Amino acid sequence: MKFGCIGEKLGHSFSVEIHEKIGLYDYTLMPIPREELDSFMKRADFDGINVTIPYKKDVIPYLKELSEEATLCGAVNTIVKRDGALYGYNTDFAGMRDLLAFGGIGIENQNVLILGSGGTSGTALKLCRSLGARRVEPVSRSGRDGCLTYEQAYTRTDTQVIINATPCGMYPNAGKSPVELSRFPDLCGVADAVYNPQKTAFLMEAETLGIPCIGGLYMLVSQALYAAQIFTCRDDLVSLAPDIYEAVRKEKENIVLIGMPGAGKSTLGKAVAQALGREFLDSDAVIEEEEKKPIPQIFREKGEKAFRDIESRVIRGLSALRGKVIATGGGAILRKENVEHLRSNGKLLFLDAPLETLMPTGDRPLTSTAADLKKRYEERYGLYCACADEIIPVTRDVEENLRNLEKVL
Repeated sequence: MKFGCIGEKLGHSFSVEIHEKIGLYDYTLMPIPREELDSFMKRADFDGINVTIPYKKDVIPYLKELSEEATLCGAVNTIVKRDGALYGYNTDFAGMRDLLAFGGIGIENQNVLILGSGGTSGTALKLCRSLGARRVEPVSRSGRDGCLTYEQAYTRTDTQVIINATPCGMYPNAGKSPVELSRFPDLCGVADAVYNPQKTAFLMEAETLGIPCIGGLYMLVSQALYAAQIFTCRDDLVSLAPDIYEAVRKEKENIVLIGMPGAGKSTLGKAVAQALGREFLDSDAVIEEEEKKPIPQIFREKGEKAFRDIESRVIRGLSALRGKVIATGGGAILRKENVEHLRSNGKLLFLDAPLETLMPTGDRPLTSTAADLKKRYEERYGLYCACADEIIPVTRDVEENLRNLEKVL
C-alpha cells in the first residue's frame, strides 16, 4: 500500500472517493484490529497514510518527528515516510478551521463546548483556543482529565458554540445526539465532526432551532487535501475543497420522493434514477418483498399500526444507504422518525399533484375511494410541505414532470 487510511472500522469512510477526485495516486482503506497495529506500524509498508478512530494517539510512539499542529493537539492523522523514517502531521487542525469558516461559525470571544475526549476533541480544543475563544471546555462522560461531565455542561447556559467531536450519531448509530441543544439558549453556532450521515440528529435539532450549523464532510475533504499536499509535496491542492465537497455531497445524497399515492413517485423516481445512473428503490416494494405479501394483505391481517412499524424499519434501512433515488409510501411522513431518517442522508422532494389528478385504487388501503383519497389529501398536504426541501408541482405530463425534477436537481 503506497497511500491509504488506517482505522479500526472503515466501512463508513468516504476517503477513497475524495482521494480519487484529487487524482494523483491510488488510495486504499486498511481496517486494522488493535492487536495488529504494532506490527503494521513497525513494518511501515507505505509511503503515506491517514489515521482515523481510534489510533490518532496510538501511532505517535512510532514517529520520528511531529509537526507543530500534531504536537499542539497530541494527535496525528497523517503520516508520511521519508528516508525510512515516519513523520506525523495533524491536518484535522486546518480541516476543522476550514469547516468552521465554511459554516460561518465564529470562535473569537465565544464560549465554546467541545464534546468528546479523543483525538478530534483535542484538536478542536487547541484550535478554538488559537482562534481566541473566550472560554473553551471539553466535555466527556467520565469528566476526567479536566473535562466537564454532560450534566455539568448543561450548567453552561451561556455557551455560544458547541462542537461535537464524538462518534455519537455516526452510522450505523444514526438518530442519536450527544446533547439537547434546546438547553443552551445562547447558542449561535453548532459544528459536527461526523460526516456520515450528512445530517445527524444533532444538526437537525440545530436546524429546527434556527442555529447556524455545519456537518463534518467539509472538514473531511479539507483535511484530505492538506494530507495530499504532504503526500505529494505540493501546496496548491486545498483550493479544490469547495468543488470536491460539493461533488461528494451530491453523490452521497439520496433523492427522496414524497407525496400522495398516485402522484407519480415510482414512475418519476425510476426515470430520474435512470437519467442519473443511480439505483431506484421503492419503500412499499421493499416492504412487500420482505413481508412476502402485498400491502393490502398486511393491513387486513395486522392492521395499520403494524404496517407503520414495518414501514419505519424499512425506511431506517433505506435511509442509511447513499446516492439512491427513493420513492416512499404516501403515509411515510406521518411519523417524525421516518422524516428524520430520510433527511439524514437525503433531499426530500414533494411531488405536489392536485387532488383532481389523483385516482383512488383498490391496492391502496387508505385511499381506495374518492372520499378516502380526499380525506388523506387534506390530512397530509401540510405535512408534505413542511417536510419537503423542494416542492415540485406535477401534472399528468410525465416528461414535463421529469424536466421540473431535473431543474431542481
